[in-house]
Formats: sequence, C-alpha cells, structure tokens
Amino acid sequence: MTLYWRHLQRALRQEASFPRIPKTCPVLSLGASWTSVAKLSLHTKPKMPPCDFSPERYQSLAYNHVLDIHKQHLSPVMTAYFQKPLLLHQGHMEWLFDSEGNRYLDFFSGIVTVSVGHCHPKVNAVAQTQLSRLWHTSSVFFHPPMHEYAEKLSALLPEPLKVIFIVNSGSEANDLAMLMARAHTKNTDLISFRGAYHGCSPYTLGLTNVGNYKTKLPIAMGCQPTMCPDIFRGPWGGSHCRDSPVQSIRKCSCAPDSCHAKDQYIEQFKDTLNTSVAKSIAGFFAEPIQGVNGVVQYPKGFLKEAFQLVRKQGGVCIADEVIKEEKLQENSQEVGTYMLLKFAQLRDEFDIVGDVRGKGLMIGIEMVQDKMSRQPLPIEEINQIHEDCKNMGLLVGRGGIFSQTFRIAPPMCVTKPEADFAVEVFHCALSQHMERRAKSHH
Repeated sequence: MTLYWRHLQRALRQEASFPRIPKTCPVLSLGASWTSVAKLSLHTKPKMPPCDFSPERYQSLAYNHVLDIHKQHLSPVMTAYFQKPLLLHQGHMEWLFDSEGNRYLDFFSGIVTVSVGHCHPKVNAVAQTQLSRLWHTSSVFFHPPMHEYAEKLSALLPEPLKVIFIVNSGSEANDLAMLMARAHTKNTDLISFRGAYHGCSPYTLGLTNVGNYKTKLPIAMGCQPTMCPDIFRGPWGGSHCRDSPVQSIRKCSCAPDSCHAKDQYIEQFKDTLNTSVAKSIAGFFAEPIQGVNGVVQYPKGFLKEAFQLVRKQGGVCIADEVIKEEKLQENSQEVGTYMLLKFAQLRDEFDIVGDVRGKGLMIGIEMVQDKMSRQPLPIEEINQIHEDCKNMGLLVGRGGIFSQTFRIAPPMCVTKPEADFAVEVFHCALSQHMERRAKSHH
C-alpha cells in the first residue's frame, strides 16, 4: 500500500509535442541557476534492452488538451513528475509507452503497485473472463473467486492470521485496522514512526507522519509519532545494522551478535511508551521497510523487540505490508541483490550518493550534498537528475522528507540486463550532474 502524493508542484504550461529520447546523453538546463552544458557531455547514451511488444498507435486526446483538462478539471494536488509530464499510452510488463511512441523502463511499478508488470497476460485473461461472467455481487451473496482468493492468501500466512477482510485500498485497510485494534484492546492510543505513510483518509492521517500530508484541520486523535530508527539519517547507525546486501557507510564497533544502534532506538521507543501514551495502548503500526520516506530500513531485530514491548502494554502490532508462479519472489531476491550491489558501486564513486539501501526489488538511493554532512542534495539538482534519467528511458520514483531519495521498485519480472541498463543510466545522469556542478563553479 503506497499512495504517493508527489511532493513538487510543477507548472503545466507545456508545448504540444514530446521530445524524442535523444541519441546521446542529454544535459538539460535548469534555467538561471544552471548554465546549459550540453556540449560538455561525452557520454554515450546507454542502450535500452530489447522489447518484443509493439504498442498501438496513440489516437486519443492531444497533449495540450490533456494539460488544459488537468488544469481546469482535476484537483491541483494531483501533480505530476517532470517539467513536461509524460502522457502515457500503453504498458506491457516492465515497459511503458508514451503518446509519441517512446519506450520507458518502469522502475517504479506505477507507484509500487504493478507488482507482476503492466497488463500481465495471465492477469488480463482472468480479468476478461470475470468481466464477461459477472461484474458485482457485494458481500450479501457468495461468488467463488472471493473464496478462492481468501483460501490461497490465508495459506501463505502463519497461524493465527487466517481470517481475510477484503477492502478496496491500503488506506481503507489501515482505517479498518485502527478501528479493530481499538475495539479489540478497548484502548485508544496508537503509535507510528515519524516519516511513516499509512494512508490519507481522515482516520489514517493520524498515523501518517509526512509533512506534506498534514493540514491545519484536526485529524484522528490518539495517534502518537515516535522516532524512526533510520540507520543513515538518524542519530545512530553503523555498517552492520541492516538485513540487506548493502550496508551504511557509517562506521560502528558493534560485535557481530549485538547492535548499538538498535539498542539506542529501542530506548527511544521505550521513552515514547513511558511518556507519550497511556499505560495500555491499542497498537503500533509499522512498515517493515518505509516506502514514501525513501526506503528506510531499521536495525536488524528492532521490530521484533518493539513488537514485544507493544504487546506487553496490551497493544496489537500491525505490519503495513503490501506469488507463486514464474518464480517472481526468487527473481526479486536474485535481481534485487544484483542491482543493489551495482548501485553500491555508484555510491562509492560519487560523493553525492550518500546511501544505497533496500532488500529485494525495493531500493532507495539517497542523494546528499556530500557524504560527510549528509545534508540532502538541493531539490533543483535532484529534479535535474530525475529528468535526465527519464530522457534516457528510465522511470524511477522519489521519496523522503526532502524528496531526496530515488525510489526503485521495478515489477518482479525485471531481468539482469534491464538492471544493468538502469545502473548505466544512473551512472550517466550522475556524471552529467557532476559536469554541470563543475561548470557552474567556474
């Protein structure tokens, strides 16, 4: 469950046509703050992996007309990535196609949603069969697919998690979980991490602790934030903390069987329990890895110990977590580890890459001014790197309190050659950025 409210408002005054993806590494101007240095770039544009799918010809609304409709009839909070937002037309597995026929490798899976790929043939076939058979029954009648799904899903869960309540969205699921936790425990207080995203319904906004989602209006009462155990940006963290193939560059002297950072963050969690909530609480919400906050991983063993503390105070623990066929989970582990190690090489090469983290195909690349200060890279610089990746055919997401982290979460059907392409694109974009930075300092 990741509904992502884009952080940056962008103007929608655009021209009618899209630029074709250039044949050389593009270097775009940010305007007055940057001097165009297109002639500086000597990089060869990474070669995009082949795709055996041909999209249909785009025959819908003109681009300018789409912009006009968006401006006049859609909520202004529905902002888009990029100076010239993409008008997407069709998708196939890990590929997306825009209205001009340009092809993009989708390394954000929509918004970490299209887990098995766009328009997967097996999903399409089942959906078409159901659409031709029955559209709607509601819960007052029985229909086999709901029961088949509940049986298969419950088989993947440990005891006693065997009862399924099917809802429409992650926000709705967490809304229900809040109500059930309070009803079950007869307590009120709920705890969630700073930087957490658990939905933006009136009820779940109390659990969501990201500034852009907060308003001046009153939100759900009885929700208490606690420190996020962020190994990279938080006060404690070291080089052995994560359950990940790639560790933080921060140093520590912990023994293999202990973690100073975990112990310190647990003390902070205990402090919240002792001072900020009632003696008996309703529950604790946590993403196993924070998504919207920029793929933040906690120290190994933290959640297990925190869950024990919550249960000791009468609360329940809610893990806000979003396949048996095609070995997709195995592929996620194999290709994800491969890609993490490749991106870690970029961290070692570029001082502005502060951290590479994640597990499987959920990866974060945090951008900084320099590794020593760990201050976020200015937003206009991150925007330009993001644009450059798009212009080379790679789509990635953004996250973090300062929108300083690139979020990478491709569909689980992604291949190693496609991972190589993504790493090459990032290398090219980062090299271009360093050229721009050097030029601007002269």
